[in-house]
Order: sequence, then structure tokens, then C-alpha cells
Amino acid sequence: MDAVELHEVTKGFEHHLAVDQLSLRVPAGSIYGFIGPNGSGKTTTLRLLMRILYPDRGEIRVLGRPLDRAAVGRLGYLPEERGMYRRMRVRDLLRFFGQIKAGRSVDDEVDYWLARLDLGAWAGRKFETLSRGMGQKVQFIAAVVSRPDVVLLDEPFSSLDPVNAESLRSALLELRARGTTVLFSTHDMHVAEQLCDFVLMICRGRKVLDGTLGQIQAQFGRDTVRVRCDGGVGALTGLPGVEAVADLGQVQEARLMVGADVQALLAGLVARTAVWSFEVVHPSLHDIFVRVAGPQETSAS
Repeated sequence: MDAVELHEVTKGFEHHLAVDQLSLRVPAGSIYGFIGPNGSGKTTTLRLLMRILYPDRGEIRVLGRPLDRAAVGRLGYLPEERGMYRRMRVRDLLRFFGQIKAGRSVDDEVDYWLARLDLGAWAGRKFETLSRGMGQKVQFIAAVVSRPDVVLLDEPFSSLDPVNAESLRSALLELRARGTTVLFSTHDMHVAEQLCDFVLMICRGRKVLDGTLGQIQAQFGRDTVRVRCDGGVGALTGLPGVEAVADLGQVQEARLMVGADVQALLAGLVARTAVWSFEVVHPSLHDIFVRVAGPQETSAS
């Protein structure tokens, strides 16, 4: 069963069409990444799923049933605009939100997640005393402590340092292992590559990519060469068959022209400099994002 289904959903605001005939299917028990430029419609879509907003047209189904109050009760939600009762103590705050959502005591779940995300020492502190990253982890707990079937997270990794980001990444994998469906938006393409079973990209309210990472990469072919060589970008610039070069620091990626001879490219590069690694690869999700979103944004300006 699909956990979430949208069929030709449209939502507009005055002269702005935020979501334009969007259709998607999120398989139950999966981690589904939602990517796109700022203003592309990601947050609006999540708000539609929570019935904070209502579609102008189209159909939304959750866990096999029309989106109604009972269906929303089975969803957990971390909004983009973080909001908590700042003077409440962390454990009391989480118990309060959890009991409202679940209709039962959630003390065991609260204690588990506080320990799981290394917040036990802060359980008795007021929310307003927490750092931004710790506060974000508390709000994540508030979204999952009632054991929802589907968790919707709007930019859950923003403001997190690498240690806390890794802790959250592990928590999302744990949720999936329990059978929970996770749908989250992100601008971090590396996180999406690591975590997501499926990825959807939306630009200007319309779906432009949808599928597994392998399916999406296959649409672009193996048109990228990842190189580590002396001279960096300068060594690759101007070689026959190279359309563009991206500097990734210790390695460079060269995008190839259609019909480029990879062996001739390697021979030309070896003639210029020392080559330590040379690999023909699919483009990364970051590269695909830039390729797709760049022309979309340019045409919109």
C-alpha cells in the first residue's frame, strides 16, 4: 500500500501557483526525499498533507483513505517554522504534545527519544534555554513521540552540526526499520543520496523528477568523469569533449559532450599532467539538481 498519494493536486495563492497538478506516490515504509529550489512548492505540499492548507483541485489520500481528520491523526509533522512553548520544560513539553496527539501517556517514548538523541541532561530545562540545534531535535521528538504511521519533516537537517545530523540520520533509519514512512524535504543533496529510497524533485510547483536515485541517474546516463589529477580544473579545461568542469576540492568532475570519446579525453589529460584517478560515473544528485533547477530558475526570472 502507498502511504501517501497525490493525484493532480493544485494550489494557488492570488497570482502565484505554488503547486501545479502534482502527482506522487510514497510507498509505505520508505524514506522519500522531496527536493527543489526555494519557493518550488515543497512546504506548501507538506501543509496540504496536514490540512493546514486545502487544495484547489486534485485528490490526496493517506494510508489508503481520503485525507480527513482521522488520517491527519496518523501523521507526525515537523514544520519549517519551528514553534514551541518556550517556557515549558523539555520533558513536560514532549509529554504534552505526545498525549494530545496519541490520546494516551507517552512517557516511555519521551524518555526513549530523549536518551536516543542525547538530550536526557536537558529534559528538565526550559525549551528557551536550548541551542537552536537542540531545540530542533526536541521538535523532531515532538513529531514522532506519538508513534505516527507517517512522519512529514520540513528541512529537518537545517541548523544541525555534523554530529547531530548523523544522529538524526540514524533516527530516520530506525523509524523506517519500524515500518514508519518518512517524507522529508531537504536542500542537502548528499543527505538525500544517502537516506532516500525515492526522490522527487519539484520546480515551480511541477514535478520534474521522480524515482529511485538509480532511476533518476539513469535518465542522464554516464556522462560525467570524476578525476583526481595534478593541476585540478586547469588541467581539464579546454580538453576535447569536455562541456563543463566542477571543482569539488580534492577531485574534479567533468561533464562530457554527447558522443565524447572518453579514451581520447584520458589520453589528452595524461599528456598534460599526472592523473591519479579517472572514473566514468553517473552524475551526482547535486549535479542533476543544478542541471534541472538552473534552467527552470533562469526561465522564471
